Amino acid sequence: MLDTAPRLFAVVQVCDEGLADADGWVVAWGLVECDGPTYVISLDGRARMTLASPERALRHFAGRPGITARLVWLAQPDAAAMDRAEAA
Repeated sequence: MLDTAPRLFAVVQVCDEGLADADGWVVAWGLVECDGPTYVISLDGRARMTLASPERALRHFAGRPGITARLVWLAQPDAAAMDRAEAA
């Protein structure tokens, strides 16, 4: 069951990566289906994308001088658990 669950991630922009005063912030949230597309929406709601992979979202949020982008996964697919009492 968990191997087919969609995975959630954040797209995080990082300024001055590798330096002592580096800073990062979430710019978008995404969901990727197990065998399907990736959906991404920016925090302000202006950018909504359907992409072939989560990594393609990085292209849209990186590229400015000193700014990089990375994916941060919210949980591993096998990390979820279901309490049988709640499921009943």
